[in-house]
Parts: sequence; structure tokens; C-alpha cells
Amino acid sequence: MGRLKVGVLISGRGSNLQALIDAAAEPGYPAEIVTVICNQPDAQGLARAESAGLPTETIDHRAFDGRRAFDVALTAALEAAGVELVCLAGFMRLLTDGFVAHWHDRMINIHPSLLPLFPGLDTHARALAAGVKLHGCTVHYVRPEMDSGPIIGQAAVPVLTDDTPDDLAARVLEAEHRLYPLCLRLIAEGRTAIQGNSVTIDGGGPAPAMIVNPTP
Repeated sequence: MGRLKVGVLISGRGSNLQALIDAAAEPGYPAEIVTVICNQPDAQGLARAESAGLPTETIDHRAFDGRRAFDVALTAALEAAGVELVCLAGFMRLLTDGFVAHWHDRMINIHPSLLPLFPGLDTHARALAAGVKLHGCTVHYVRPEMDSGPIIGQAAVPVLTDDTPDDLAARVLEAEHRLYPLCLRLIAEGRTAIQGNSVTIDGGGPAPAMIVNPTP
């Protein structure tokens, strides 16, 4: 069986894209990036992809009359590249229900919170305001409702007493860069199964008995 063909959608600096690029370059990694598509012509992530020798395409949403026309162009570009799974990596556009339905169970996203907590924007400031002791990130299959869908994996980091939103964001971002390639690997190896709104993982390693903050 060949490697899973992945299309990555970005809007900005592409740090999670870089994590996927690095993972896909490792021998034996079961997925390959066949296209990187961006809606911002000057995004740093495009330069990352080009430096890695990956095909890139800019589809500027401002050139389209509405979201539906943009999403149709996006699907056409993804299918022309032979994409089997779409990875959203900092793609800052709301997708139409039709686009999400077309890529049902074939599109994943990474979100900087432990969903279902703090969907949407400003997750780190909101986590601090809520006084949570653990924060983190989530990789999930995409559904029409924003930041919802079956969860593939999560990574938690401690919230420290003197954290600022930027401090917490940096800690979560490190976790994102480890979690996203892991979850993509699980899918590409055929180890994930969706049952309702849950994902089961075949052959997962032992989980720690407890994650606690503050440390006893």
C-alpha cells in the first residue's frame, strides 16, 4: 500500500505545516504531502513548502464571490493533486457545509485547546481567565460546527502561575508540533476508526495512569 496523499491548507506562518513536512521526510512515515494550498499570497508557510520542494498553490479567497465559490475552487485543486486526506494547519477560513460534507472523514484539524473547552479564537487568554490547570491542543476530524468532530488525539501542558497568553501559547505550540504528525501517522496506518462522535485507536501504547498539575 502506498503512502497516504495529504493536502495541507494554511493561511499563515505554517509552523504546523513544518512539523508535518519534517515528519513526512522521515523514512517509513506513511503519509506524503502532495500539495500545500494557501489563501494568503504572502504567507510564510508557502516559503516553507517551497523550500521542501513541495507543490504549492495560492487560492486567494478575495478573488471569489462568496465562500461557496472559493470552496469549489479549493476542492478542485485538492482533487487535481490526488489528495486523500486534508490537513487544516492554521487555515483561517470558515468552510461551507458542502465542503465539509465532501471531505467527510477525510479532513482533520488541529486546535489550540483541549476541546470541547475553548473552541474558537483567543484560547490561551480564555484558559488563563478560566483558571484551568491543564491546557493543550486537539486533533480532530472536521464537522460543520466549528471546532467540533471526533477527537483523534490530545496533548496537555501545565498552566503555570505566572503564565501570560504568549507563554502558554508557546508551550502549547510545542505540543501541537508533536501531536499533529502522530495523529496523521495513526490515520495513514489505518489505525483509527470513527464510531459516532468517537475515534478508537488500534494498538495504542499504554497511557499514563494520571496527569496532574500541580505536581503532588
